Amino acid sequence: MPAAHALIKRPPPPPLFLCAPPASVSQFYDAPLVRMEISYASPSAGDLTYSSSTSSGSSMPNRPVKIIPLQHPDTTSYGSSGGGSSSSSSSSSSSFWSNSLFSGWGSKIRQMTIVDWIGMCFPCFRWIRTYRWREYLQVDLMAGTTVGIMLVPQAMSYAKLAGLEPIYGLYSGFVPIFIYAIFGSSRQLAIGPVALVSLLVSNVLSGIADSSDALYTELAILLALMVGILECIMGLLRLGWLIRFISHSVISGFTTASAIVIALSQAKYFLGYDIERSSEIVPIIKSIISGADEFSWPPFVMGSIILIILQTMKHLGKSRKHLRFLRAMGPLTAVVLGTTFVKIYHPSSITLVGDIPQGLPSFSIPRSFKYAKSLIPTTLLITGVAILESVGIAKALAAKNGYELDSNQELFGLGVANIFGSFFSAYPTTGSFSRSAVNHESGAKSGLSGIVTGIIMGCALLFLTPLFEYIPQCALAAIVISAVISLVDYEEAIFLWRVDKKDFLLWTITSTTTLFLGIEIGVLVGVGVSLAFVIHESANPHIAVLGRLPGTTVYRNIQQYPEAYTYNGIVIVRIDAPIYFANISYIKDRLREYEVVVDKSTRRGPEVERIYFVILEMAPVTYIDSSAVQALKDLHHEYKSRDIQIAISNPNREVLLTLSKSRAVELIGKEWYFVRVHDAVQVCLQHVQSIKEASKTSDPSPEEKPSFFQRFLKQRGEDVLVASLESGSNSPSDSTHSDPQLEPLLFRKP
Repeated sequence: MPAAHALIKRPPPPPLFLCAPPASVSQFYDAPLVRMEISYASPSAGDLTYSSSTSSGSSMPNRPVKIIPLQHPDTTSYGSSGGGSSSSSSSSSSSFWSNSLFSGWGSKIRQMTIVDWIGMCFPCFRWIRTYRWREYLQVDLMAGTTVGIMLVPQAMSYAKLAGLEPIYGLYSGFVPIFIYAIFGSSRQLAIGPVALVSLLVSNVLSGIADSSDALYTELAILLALMVGILECIMGLLRLGWLIRFISHSVISGFTTASAIVIALSQAKYFLGYDIERSSEIVPIIKSIISGADEFSWPPFVMGSIILIILQTMKHLGKSRKHLRFLRAMGPLTAVVLGTTFVKIYHPSSITLVGDIPQGLPSFSIPRSFKYAKSLIPTTLLITGVAILESVGIAKALAAKNGYELDSNQELFGLGVANIFGSFFSAYPTTGSFSRSAVNHESGAKSGLSGIVTGIIMGCALLFLTPLFEYIPQCALAAIVISAVISLVDYEEAIFLWRVDKKDFLLWTITSTTTLFLGIEIGVLVGVGVSLAFVIHESANPHIAVLGRLPGTTVYRNIQQYPEAYTYNGIVIVRIDAPIYFANISYIKDRLREYEVVVDKSTRRGPEVERIYFVILEMAPVTYIDSSAVQALKDLHHEYKSRDIQIAISNPNREVLLTLSKSRAVELIGKEWYFVRVHDAVQVCLQHVQSIKEASKTSDPSPEEKPSFFQRFLKQRGEDVLVASLESGSNSPSDSTHSDPQLEPLLFRKP
């Protein structure tokens, strides 16, 4: 229940009195309080609950403390009362968790209509239902045609990169596109073969079979089935969040290193001789150097010219809007130029693609399941790439085009496309950066553009494969190199160096290990270091000592706000993370450190020699586990032995419920739980003031006692200072001429 409602509907809590200090500090915490002669706390608002004050032999005016009453949760329904049985507690707890986990899903399902159900099962129904034929049809046809022209040569190039015949690249760009148009939720994502997945396929399969064997092709198709099944399972179970633990620095470093390896692996088509197939850069470079005597000029010259043309067209397409069609026409231009040159001059030193089967793929069930176990690591890696890249692209395109996209639904759509593709001789496919960008820039509005792309691929399979026989291998290699050059993300490395050296280190580690130790080891090392950073940050959370900003009731980090001041005898600590078993020891050590080490900020209030109160600001704490609760209890007992009291400010409902069920609230005392930091400071400061008075060994002599006129002037000075705080006009120069210990916590009412 909100605090404002509680003030209206609930009676105020028992009043808190200020009294003369007891003989010892440990007895003082349980004693009623009576207001002393000088108060450092004052009312905070007119409608807050009063902590009543009485005067004990003092003629000074009364200044009661007002605090917002904290509403403690009722734990009886959770079986945490003393007489509750363990079975009742267990059933109540399980009921609580089941309600919190499934209530959202249940309410969403109950509100769904038949149209919503159809849209969830077949996402294409969403854009079909709202399709504007006159506005969208032409741009979808143009976008689909553009991407199709771009995909045909790229598909053959990526198939060669994967170690497969070019026809399997065309197969992979045919059936999966139609399936994704039905089950995929993105309207602009262009799926099909991509360079990074092709490299992963080549890397794992080359260690099992030779690329010329039929087993190699069967395993590539089986890998598509396994990737599709895993993507569907993760999509249905909504497990896409697991990949969030992989840092973007890891992905950037991995793709940069992979792009370099891909480009070097295509050098054999430029140089005219075979080089070793490897995912490590050292064996590739050694192989290039050792075969230098077999270098051939014709393929190198042709490949270099085509690569320059591709890069020029890509640059013009990106930099000039009226020439953006050149970006999509680049691969087709490379193929046409290369084929034309070969048909005219018939150079014998330039290798060609060769014969490509004509016709659509036939239905077949993947085989060689006995190798499935060895393909599991690559399956996980390709699925991770699909989530991080494809889903990321799809969400960005959805935001640009003004519709919502469910990442788990998108993952399921990619999985179904791979499963159906594996039945028609396709190897793993996913979303493409370059083709998706071209599809979006061409104005695609719906999945119809993908269907048009699929139709073009089908036409190429039916009618154009005889023409593909004369495509030079170096032209396809130039297409691959041109595509992966943009994956070398050196700008990200520069950005990370400027912004976060730790992320730059992570980027460097991932890219270096991927280059020199291979793709699998590079990814494992990168993910491992990324998780180590996450665990380190979680186990060593940020903890700040808070101080009060002058003239306000706002408390902020004294390192960030040097003008903030603290109070003698009180430490205010904010814990900026959930508290659990892994970080509670670090938190306890820091609290002990704050108890001993005096901060350099300005200190006000009664002058005492040590810390008597530790206020924990728990607003950022979203969760606390049983280990942390037990450690908090131990810390309370440790503090009690040294006459230090813990006060807790602003815990959220779940944290307060956990503390209540563990009886930590009763142990520390309900009166030491506050809604605001300022409420806790007001109460603690009155206690520190009384402790200061208790430490006086004797009363001042009559000669030292101030006269009535002196007391009047002192009180008048306090009133003037309060007025200046209320107006916000107090300046550093003013504060230097006034006693900082006389500044009240809050504005005093007349």
